[in-house]
Amino acid sequence: MIYLQLFWEFFKTGLFAVGGGMATVPFLFRMGQNTGWFDANTLTDMIAVSESTPGPIGVNMATYVGNRTAGPLGGLVATLGLVAPCIIIILIICKVLMKYMKHPVVEAVFRILRAVVIGLLAYAFWQVASVSLIGVKEYILFAVFIALIVCFKKVHPIVFIILGAAAGLFIP
Repeated sequence: MIYLQLFWEFFKTGLFAVGGGMATVPFLFRMGQNTGWFDANTLTDMIAVSESTPGPIGVNMATYVGNRTAGPLGGLVATLGLVAPCIIIILIICKVLMKYMKHPVVEAVFRILRAVVIGLLAYAFWQVASVSLIGVKEYILFAVFIALIVCFKKVHPIVFIILGAAAGLFIP
């Protein structure tokens, strides 16, 4: 019964905690109060451990709570409960997109989204580069070059890794 309860509690958390791993904290606080699995002090310890271990904090927290509550199987069940809503939603979206992917409006929306993502990435690059790099102009030109490649041609990700390594070696 504890496994079903773990799955259900984390399923609800995964369904409604929109905005990243830290968005799960209010749900976990409430979960601790309602179930008695942990108190507020233990929650702060869980946050510290989850932040310091690799991986998404929400998944780390679910695994931590599940493992603490019902052992390794509990950790697995809680983690599956947390990610299940995302998987279900993604499958539904994929099904709908597959049906309408060739529709001109959908194609136009994706073209716009690609441009927006490139703009956001370029802005993030600019922010980091302007603080941490000397000779920023070369890096900006390199970023524009990469953005143009992305816009006009499908390129395997390993190409970007190689180009990034080359830029790091040859651009002062």
